[in-house]
Amino acid sequence: MAKIGLIDVDNNSFPNLALMKISSYHKAIGDTVEFVAIGNYDITYISKVFTYTPDYTPSLAQLGEIIKGGTGYDLTTKLPDEIDNMLPDYSIYGITDKAYGFLTRGCNYNCKWCVVSKKEGKVKPYRDIEEILQGRKKAIIMDNNILASDYGVQQIEKIVKLGIKVDFNQGLDARLITPEIAELLSKIKWIRSVRFACDSDSMILLVIKAMDLLVSAGIGKWRFDNYLLLNGRIESAYLRANEMRKYGVSINPQPYRDFRTKNNIPQWQKDFARWGNRKQLYRSTDFKNYEPRKGFLCSSYFT
Repeated sequence: MAKIGLIDVDNNSFPNLALMKISSYHKAIGDTVEFVAIGNYDITYISKVFTYTPDYTPSLAQLGEIIKGGTGYDLTTKLPDEIDNMLPDYSIYGITDKAYGFLTRGCNYNCKWCVVSKKEGKVKPYRDIEEILQGRKKAIIMDNNILASDYGVQQIEKIVKLGIKVDFNQGLDARLITPEIAELLSKIKWIRSVRFACDSDSMILLVIKAMDLLVSAGIGKWRFDNYLLLNGRIESAYLRANEMRKYGVSINPQPYRDFRTKNNIPQWQKDFARWGNRKQLYRSTDFKNYEPRKGFLCSSYFT
């Protein structure tokens, strides 16, 4: 029997799916598993999702054999099938009410700011919703483009039939919202928001059209929360944010971090994200009138 250590480098509020599957695998073969504390371990798995997260700082523990993985380290390391096929061990995070997982993997687009298609290829079937649920009534679905797959749409139909609550936390593709898809989505029991990504100026009208279709199908505007990648000029971010404000929906601005260069985040992106993610401030104050620091107005970024 081996003692297995786990290290979640990102250490945020979102559970690490790979570590939960690793835990299930090792417990199934009789090993003990825990997040690394002081002690000796035979094998330690270190997982890092985000490139910008500071790397793990060695502790007083003896880690034994170290196995690193995750997009934060590289795009090639993958879980062996015998581990990837395990059901997650939610107990390591104390999760009892929700399930987490993918129904499809991959994406059919090759956006320059995204690594999904490089890492996973085009959209393909991956899991069934009932396999993910393990009897739970809520699920966080982490697919990157579920609507680009007939299988993905079939899984959404199954979600509706099961009557469970879901959150497609990576967003839905506005380009693929038809009246028929809008009608299907209107039947879902949502945990939180209906999310789209408005990552370029060319997406503005497409996102608005998708929201119009969903509103017509019966989904209230208060449900929408759109991702805004801050991946270009500030004028573009400002235009996209203002169009969403005029429509009356929330945004979730995300500073751009280049996977290859791990660039430093410009100050304007930090200020823009702070403004847009504070919902009351976003609704009440134009970004140019926002004063993130005493004596500094964000209008200065445009001169």
